[in-house]
Amino acid sequence: MTYLSLNELFPSKLSLFIFIGYILLFVNQGLLVTASQKSDNKYDYNIVTVVLLTEVLKLIASSILYCKDFPVKSLVIDVVKNKTVLLLYFIPAFLYCLYNNLSFINLSTFDPTTYYLLLQLRVVVTGILFQIIFKKTLSKKQWLSLFILTLGCMLKQINFTEPDKNDISTKSGSMDYGISAIFIFVQIICSCLAGVYNEYLLKNQGADVNIYVQNVFMYLDSIICNVILLTITGGILDAFTYKSITKVLHYKVLLVMCNNAAIGIVTSFFLKTLNSILKTFASALELVLTAVLSYIFFSIPIYLNTVLAILTVMFAIYLYSQNPVNNAQKNSSKSVEQKQLLEEV
Repeated sequence: MTYLSLNELFPSKLSLFIFIGYILLFVNQGLLVTASQKSDNKYDYNIVTVVLLTEVLKLIASSILYCKDFPVKSLVIDVVKNKTVLLLYFIPAFLYCLYNNLSFINLSTFDPTTYYLLLQLRVVVTGILFQIIFKKTLSKKQWLSLFILTLGCMLKQINFTEPDKNDISTKSGSMDYGISAIFIFVQIICSCLAGVYNEYLLKNQGADVNIYVQNVFMYLDSIICNVILLTITGGILDAFTYKSITKVLHYKVLLVMCNNAAIGIVTSFFLKTLNSILKTFASALELVLTAVLSYIFFSIPIYLNTVLAILTVMFAIYLYSQNPVNNAQKNSSKSVEQKQLLEEV
């Protein structure tokens, strides 16, 4: 009888905690963003400002975490010494910049059901990119698990019963195959490319660079990308008006930014200790957990499609765990020290 290879999935206790924390933070993010919306499901604050300030929070958090063990001078030296890696991080930073801003745009265009359904296409795209960038061929079982996971996520969005007129998830069911379809496709590509390429930097060119320094690289570049985006769109002045800043400082919006900043930090540890495909499964579990918590906190019914989705996703995870992708980072003196540090946390 074959058992789950938990030791292969989670090399250490910390990696398991990171996996769980990653899921919980993303679920919490969805709840917080929903709570920050107005009654018409729109936002009363400048979205781009929130994205930019969130990157600033991530930069501050990463700098503090680094300076907890090393002097500020050492951080400056590391940044200068690894300026090539800093430049390489502009690629995932730009992709995440587009992704974060497109997520708000697409959620204002598509209903949540259509939005989450379309995003599940990143499962297969991530698998393809994993093969291309890391040059590791996925087995038939791994591909099967990815497709089953996609099926499970699709089942979650199929309504097998008569739609409830009071169910907010059934509104705006029609899809716009014009510019909105292009936006959602670009967001999917950005998500997959950024996640896999970021993992590539963490485990290859950046293997000898402290993980907090790599985070500093990412968030510095992200801030620059967001400022450039604001300038190009002509919203740089509106983003920092007194009225805009006042709305951003509302406690609900601050919680959204803080939680999102925590997601950024945890994601870097996730990709450092695990891999992008397992990250995709975490996102699928987050979708299922969101449905359960929505029932608990908001009394949103769990229909047959939700039950089928849970069973299908659980089976896909079981199948994947039989032969997980192991993409260990390159061995180096500093990476060994970082591994020891991670195990001590």
